[in-house]
Amino acid sequence: MTDLKALDDKVAAAAFRRLVRHLRHRSDAQNVDLMGLAGFCRNCLGDWVAEAGDMAKDEGRAIVYGMPYAEWKARHQLPASEEQMRRMEESVAKNARDEALDEALEQSFPASDPPAMTKPK
Repeated sequence: MTDLKALDDKVAAAAFRRLVRHLRHRSDAQNVDLMGLAGFCRNCLGDWVAEAGDMAKDEGRAIVYGMPYAEWKARHQLPASEEQMRRMEESVAKNARDEALDEALEQSFPASDPPAMTKPK
């Protein structure tokens, strides 16, 4: 697997901007559906921008939406069906398992070597 750290920042920024333009254009793609399929949505992406840029969540979300979230929501967001909510909850549950694994790995490394790197005695 190619190391993500090998991705040039300029290339990553261009790809990110294209993703944001695409999400702005596809306002028909509801956040609840994005969450149900991929476990993240525009709000998540905006929150990640805010975290990376040391800014408020509403600022990060406005970057992704191209306007304040409340305005986008009023223009484009439809009520979620029970099925959409069920898929979203199942998908988000997978994220929680991944976060738990990430946290467990962070706590175990580098304090101990991964088994594949441990030299036999």
